[in-house]
Amino acid sequence: MSLYSPLHQRHLALSAKLADFGGWDMPIEYPATTGGGVIAEHTAVRERVGIFDVSHLGKAEIVGAGALEFLNNLITNDLTKITDGQAQYTMLCDDKSGGVIDDLIVYRKSAENLFLIPNASNTTAVVAAISAVAPVGISVKNLHNNFAVIAIQGPKAEAVLKNLGVDISLGYMAFSEITIAGIRTIICRTGYTGEHGYELLPAWQDAEKIWDLLAEGIKSFDGRVCGLGARDTLRTEMGYPLHGHELSLAITPMQANASWAIGWKKLNFWGKSIADREKLSGPNRILRGLKSLDRGIPRGGMTVKSGAAIIGEITSGTFSPTLRVGIALALLDPKIAIGDTVTIDVRGRESSAVVTKPPFVQSKVK
Repeated sequence: MSLYSPLHQRHLALSAKLADFGGWDMPIEYPATTGGGVIAEHTAVRERVGIFDVSHLGKAEIVGAGALEFLNNLITNDLTKITDGQAQYTMLCDDKSGGVIDDLIVYRKSAENLFLIPNASNTTAVVAAISAVAPVGISVKNLHNNFAVIAIQGPKAEAVLKNLGVDISLGYMAFSEITIAGIRTIICRTGYTGEHGYELLPAWQDAEKIWDLLAEGIKSFDGRVCGLGARDTLRTEMGYPLHGHELSLAITPMQANASWAIGWKKLNFWGKSIADREKLSGPNRILRGLKSLDRGIPRGGMTVKSGAAIIGEITSGTFSPTLRVGIALALLDPKIAIGDTVTIDVRGRESSAVVTKPPFVQSKVK
């Protein structure tokens, strides 16, 4: 049985193409007849502005004396490196295998109050894993249906908000509470597109009001309501990982080329012994980018070869609307270097690609 975002009726009214995302019925794209479609929506975000419903993302909180120290002993990144009012990307790993239970964003409200945004399908697992080891006095709550998440992304995102009376100056990965048309909402300078953008977390019951304001506000800038198809092409161009593809219980942070999200000086976090070992000896595979040298479009699960030897597998692949070529993320043999040419088995036909270091296009998040 599918779950529905608080904006489900808005998507139906716009005739969105819907599909399952982590058990949630979410919009993939909107009709081309109304200016939608993955490429049009993608281009709007890169060049102007777009809004996304990502309310399927999880929400949870950890509250109590010692909450920050408690969580910091579990997650990979170091919460002491940020201050109250800042957010941080991190991972929760399995302590035995070192694989990633989930990657998530932690909002540091205070040392006693932490707000988490895990992936939709992993929210229950994240909350259960943390709850199982929480000491007396620290509560861990699943707030999945308490908040919506609406992302506004693109070079005109700030201008849209200013036109709505929101004159806010936030550094990247900082958050605060604001009021839009009398509605209180959390806003954070985050996103998943590589563009300047914000994510708003209004209460579930206020989601439609905020969505309608933003949907009307982007019209002045020829903006688009965007589905998760464009979100996927945008994040792939940036080389951002997606759990279940570039991260999983079978893929460690080091293999995913995410050592930057590890607090190496920390004494403890789940999976630390495996991360330390891979840092010393090197992972047996590593995430790289691939850029097609012909008309081949790589897709997840396709085999990558160097000569006759199989050297890895594609985790995510797509056509890049910005570059107009096929791009991919792939777990490869670490001996394969940036700049090497490899071949991809595209449905029985060999396609050439060059190994690259993502992002494929310039990041503009800051």
